[in-house]
Amino acid sequence: MSIQNYIFTMNIIADTELILSKEKKIYHLNLSKEEIADTIILVGDPERVELVSNKFDKIYCKIKHREFITHTGLINKKKISVISTGIGPDNIDIVINELDALVNIDFNTRIKNKKSKSLNIIRLGTCGALQKNIKVDTLIASSYALGLDNLAHFYSNKKVINKDISKAFTNHMNWTKELSTPYIVEASKNLLNLFENINTGITATAPGFYGPQGRQLRITPSINQLEEKMQDFKFKNLQIKNFEMETSALYYLGRTLGHNTLTICAVIGNRLSKKYSENYYFTINKMIDLVLKKISSSSY
Repeated sequence: MSIQNYIFTMNIIADTELILSKEKKIYHLNLSKEEIADTIILVGDPERVELVSNKFDKIYCKIKHREFITHTGLINKKKISVISTGIGPDNIDIVINELDALVNIDFNTRIKNKKSKSLNIIRLGTCGALQKNIKVDTLIASSYALGLDNLAHFYSNKKVINKDISKAFTNHMNWTKELSTPYIVEASKNLLNLFENINTGITATAPGFYGPQGRQLRITPSINQLEEKMQDFKFKNLQIKNFEMETSALYYLGRTLGHNTLTICAVIGNRLSKKYSENYYFTINKMIDLVLKKISSSSY
């Protein structure tokens, strides 16, 4: 084999790494390149996809595979996709890598494109507030994500991780070595700036809903008073505002792959005051309206 052929072969992504259907669709999302927009809204709950797409002026396609549902359409002449991810950073790992593959890998040659493309990806979720003064049924935009999951540590890129804030949090919490090392990643400022009137701060991402977020049913969590300790953390003017389960993976993968990412969450409960929303569906609907209005009229 010649050197040129050897290099060409080495650049081809194997079938086991990039899994495609016979129709050249990416495996888990079951999407082809033509079926997604450059601006994408992510939601956890598959049923929430229709809440978003019902506000489109026109829908081009509806695709479903497992928990991943995609609707792509037009609003104010702007093409937008809304995709359900399911719950957790492991699902975000699938979704972001496969979205990136759709726009940055040639599915015929299985070679990365010479010029990479950036997507604008906004996650709309729900969360629990970690500051007593944050009211339920308000919105929080994640200026930073705090990863209590382990996903970022399975990848080689550490440049996007803010080491100063990560270290400060680890020291503040007296973090045990039995758990994965926390990591902090910043949001995309161009998207964050679209929502300047929304409360901002650090969003903590947990790898689970119960013990990893300090909840106790029949098993005692290993970290005592987790919410109270996180409430007390400060780095300059930053505080941890809320808890959810996807943003750190979204920000890490997005920044590493060159995509713009932002999370906006509706506060449906306050973990410190123990208050819970009486009608969070109304708040979610208001959040969707706000985000669609902003992104459909922006240049992003």
